[in-house]
Amino acid sequence: MTYRIGVDGGGTKTECILIDETGAVVGRHLAPGCNPNVAGPEQARLTVSDALCRLIAPLGPAPVVTHTHIYAAGNRAWWRETGATLAGFGRVFTADDSHPVLELATHGRPGLVLHGGTGSFVAARAPDGTVHYAGGIGWRFGDPGSGYDLGRRAIGRALLEFQGWAPPSRLGPVVRDHTQLGDAADAAAITRFFYQHAEPNRQIAGLAPALLRLASEGDHTAHQLVLDSVGELLALALQVAAKLFPGTALDTLPAGLSGPIVTHEIVRTALAPRSPLPLVPVTEAPIEGVRRLVARAP
Repeated sequence: MTYRIGVDGGGTKTECILIDETGAVVGRHLAPGCNPNVAGPEQARLTVSDALCRLIAPLGPAPVVTHTHIYAAGNRAWWRETGATLAGFGRVFTADDSHPVLELATHGRPGLVLHGGTGSFVAARAPDGTVHYAGGIGWRFGDPGSGYDLGRRAIGRALLEFQGWAPPSRLGPVVRDHTQLGDAADAAAITRFFYQHAEPNRQIAGLAPALLRLASEGDHTAHQLVLDSVGELLALALQVAAKLFPGTALDTLPAGLSGPIVTHEIVRTALAPRSPLPLVPVTEAPIEGVRRLVARAP
């Protein structure tokens, strides 16, 4: 019996599966996050190697692993180098964590997926089978349609309200409550809170659910901020589609929505009339995309 391993590695968790020759899952292991940009290179490397060893331990001594696919967030070159150091795990292939959700969105066919979670990106498979990645440039430089971008926009609007330059809305109290600074907190105090917090990214992205809730309840200001953010992600997806699929009717392309932001009902409802792409939510977990990819690897 031979086996294959699939890994879905992110900033918060590392999910591993062991499959047999039929593609059936025969083992699983869950470990902490392995994004080297978050955990640090050494810890990320230890997390992955330990997870792989724990995954195959029940098989006994010297199991025959023919393939290991690692789809993970973080520096691509670092992952290639790390994969090359893994011995005893067959042919090791590393790629972006966008590949599994692209697989689920297109079922291996040409098409694309828009992902909006804590971060965001557009991934596409061209007619020649090559995989392309757009966006995902990180919280410092954009990531429209992400939790961070929604939170950033909510805070920016609330600060203008506190300064008196924008009409008061329900966003002001929501942002103030999020900081737990009290009802008297002004723009300066709230600004200091986010700039001085030990985990500003998490705090800012943590406002996204509240913004989506306000938008769902009909708050015009919140709804417009959501539209502005996800609209930029859609515009990027249309740029990718136009370049990779010239002359193709966009309504015929497989196109998926992945992640808690863009699959939210208020976002899907807002995007549908604006998109020539037939956007279909991805409902399966990324690890299923990993399983499909590693199962059919030659």
